[in-house]
Amino acid sequence: MEVKVNFISEEKLNGLTMEEKLEFILKEVKKGQILVLERGLTAEEQAKLIEMTMKKVNDKFAGIEMESYMAEKQNFWQKLFGKSRARMTIVGPADKLKTIYKDKEVIKAVIVSGR
Repeated sequence: MEVKVNFISEEKLNGLTMEEKLEFILKEVKKGQILVLERGLTAEEQAKLIEMTMKKVNDKFAGIEMESYMAEKQNFWQKLFGKSRARMTIVGPADKLKTIYKDKEVIKAVIVSGR
C-alpha cells in the first residue's frame, strides 16, 4: 500500500476561510493523505479541526494525528490577542501517522502503511 504525503503551500490555504481550510484538510486526511502545511494552523484552527474530526470518527475513520511547530517570535498584536500561528503543521490519519518524538527543532514521525 502506498502512502501519500502532500506538501501544502501557504498560498494554497491563504485564499480560504477558516471553515474552508479545515474542511479541505479533513477531506484529504479522510482519504488517507498526510499533509505538511508550510504555514501552520493557529491554536483556534487546531482546536476547531479537532472538534470537527471528533464528529466524524467512526469504524472507517480513526481520527487525526497533528503536530506543529509554534512560532518562536510573536508580534505585539499576536501576544495581545493570542493569535500565534504555527510555523508548520503535519496532519494525517491517526491510524497512519504516529509521532514518536517532538521538541522545538524536530518532529519525528512514523508513517504506517498496509492498513
